[in-house]
Amino acid sequence: MKTNFSGKFHYNLFLIIYFICLAKSASCQDSEWFPFQPKNYYQTDNLDLSDWLDAPAGKHGFVQMKGTDLVFENGRQVKFWGTNINGSNPFSSAEKAADWGRFLAKFGINCVRFHKFTWDATDEQSSTQLKSEKWENFDYFSFTLREKGIYYGWSPIYGHRVKPADSTRLLAYDEVANTDFPWAHLNGSTASLVNFAGDLQNLNIELVVNMLNHKNPHTGLRYADDPALAFVEFQNEDNIFWGAIEKTLEQTPTYRALLCRKFSDWLQEKYGTHEKLIRAWNGEGISEGAHLDKKNLYPNPNHGFFSHEYEQAVAESRPVKQHVLDKLNYLFEEQAKFYFKFKEAVRATGYKGTIVASCWQAGTGLSHLYNLYADYQVGMIDRHNYFGGGSGHNLKIGKISNPSMLSQIGSGLFGTGLQQVSDRPFALSEWMSLIPSEWTAESSPIIAAYGLGLQGWDASFSFAIDQPSYTPTIQTPPWGGVYNVTSPTQLALYPALAMMVYRKDILEGETIVDRKINFEALEAGASFFDEKVIQDHDRKVFKSNFPIAAMAAGKITLTFTSEDLPDEIGNLEPYEKDGGIVSNTGQLYWTEENRGHFTINSSGTKGLVGFAKNSKIDLDRFSIKTDNEFAVILLSSMDPSRGLGDADRLLVTTMARAKNTGMEYNEDKTELLATGEAPVLLEPVNVELSLPDDRTFTVHVLDHAGNRTGKTLPVSSNTITIRGAETKAIYYEIVF
Repeated sequence: MKTNFSGKFHYNLFLIIYFICLAKSASCQDSEWFPFQPKNYYQTDNLDLSDWLDAPAGKHGFVQMKGTDLVFENGRQVKFWGTNINGSNPFSSAEKAADWGRFLAKFGINCVRFHKFTWDATDEQSSTQLKSEKWENFDYFSFTLREKGIYYGWSPIYGHRVKPADSTRLLAYDEVANTDFPWAHLNGSTASLVNFAGDLQNLNIELVVNMLNHKNPHTGLRYADDPALAFVEFQNEDNIFWGAIEKTLEQTPTYRALLCRKFSDWLQEKYGTHEKLIRAWNGEGISEGAHLDKKNLYPNPNHGFFSHEYEQAVAESRPVKQHVLDKLNYLFEEQAKFYFKFKEAVRATGYKGTIVASCWQAGTGLSHLYNLYADYQVGMIDRHNYFGGGSGHNLKIGKISNPSMLSQIGSGLFGTGLQQVSDRPFALSEWMSLIPSEWTAESSPIIAAYGLGLQGWDASFSFAIDQPSYTPTIQTPPWGGVYNVTSPTQLALYPALAMMVYRKDILEGETIVDRKINFEALEAGASFFDEKVIQDHDRKVFKSNFPIAAMAAGKITLTFTSEDLPDEIGNLEPYEKDGGIVSNTGQLYWTEENRGHFTINSSGTKGLVGFAKNSKIDLDRFSIKTDNEFAVILLSSMDPSRGLGDADRLLVTTMARAKNTGMEYNEDKTELLATGEAPVLLEPVNVELSLPDDRTFTVHVLDHAGNRTGKTLPVSSNTITIRGAETKAIYYEIVF
């Protein structure tokens, strides 16, 4: 047998050279990434949205609910493109407050959610009074934002921390003060227990009422009279069905006994005797040693219990067991009593603004719906969600979740909108696509275009901004936090998105799906709500029994009814086009093919978000084409009242991926191998952008803060060719 050594040698040599070239190509591509270097934030007339804010905040009266919308007292509708300011930041010095105001206004943020800001601000002895020195800075901070046209909302309580002076007011102060939560920041707080314990409720309510009655010397107004206070939230991420409540009850036996006694009294009023209770419950749901006369019947306050029981009933096509229904209804009534008590106290101060009960869902099925209904009864609907990233709150080496939301309509953050109720405003008051996911730039356009636009959501508050500047790495220093708005894949997109939201470029869609919720029918097994929530701590996935792609076609709601009505689920066929879904407004198109992308085609904003390599995207008289695997490319009118066709200036915003210097992934991008360090590196975006040929224009290259660099781009036949590796830019200004 003769061997062709020469042929094999040359073939192997070819393979070696080929793979060397591939490696060099990849290396060259990586070497083209450029440092993100924003400077001179406020020395610009080119990209500053301060004038887009309607200053001062509150000039149109209080923010109130009107059907599905948030409106001012004068009837003018408002949408909030906001963010969270966390912890002690609202108590910054006067100098820092000025920086915050200028920074937020520049990027077009018109509302902030002050989050869990009372933890370290209350008096050393009493938990219901803020320290005077804290008030001094807080008042000035609020005043500064108000003057800039930035509204503020309060989320002051995330587990109210008890103090020594509270001891004489509580059933068991030591038990509460020594609670040991899985999350240390809630230790020694009223979290979960407050939903049924009146003594703890009084503390929470008294703190908020005292704050509302405080007069800000800079405005001359009590906060209860300040229309710049857009909303007051009763409690953050808590409800009576909270998954950790049973662990807390083990540590607080006095409060566990209180809960059992109240539940037993409720049952006795309904059934009269233990024997009748046993018959009604079919001998189920009573633990050993429990008896109505002993007042020790336990209502299993954990959404996991209720979710399991409801799913079993659905699977077996039968009514939910009576003991489950009684426990569920009792807990719901306790929750509703607390919220009405809180609402009455807040309204008694004279506050006329919006109220949020809480922002946390409660599992699947009936517990979820009853919790949603409790929130619905007192205020607007508000929810949280997060997507992707690694494990825990900090950036660290290890396994990561790195999918794109674009590959499945309704996945991730967008699916949170399945909790929107048809006659209430809806807010997403905490959200973030978490690093080190590579595709985080997709998230804010989805929220702005499909959430606040097509779905008609009323407020977005990304989580969180912890300093009035970009961060030197894509995580928040110094603790490596993954909840970071001041990363370029987030904040750098906000000017374009804010302009789109404030100009109302994206129309609200017609309702295409409305699920009817009648509790009597659900409890009797006459109908089912077969939708699931899969939760991994902050990250939640929503599964529906209707085609989830409908979220790209039109508005999705649910309606609480007193009748057993069928769901309204429209036909998707009229909106199916070229393998994707076009919205019933005609402005948005989303395809899941090739990992997915969507396009925006409105009079004031046109754009491409996602995976559309080498595809020419025609948007009326404009077109976009990129050779990037993934990119966000937005073309925006920079005029509040004029569209792209007649504005004097347009903004081109380009963004792809970002990473720390030295950040490394494994080959299939499922594991982070190295976290890297400053500076942040940006992947260059290449674009061919064609404009109508009836106007001449100049294209200015802007720096990373939006200032002109003195460089311009050539224009050929009204086509702009952008090579990001050459310009090292993310913003371009088109001047006619």
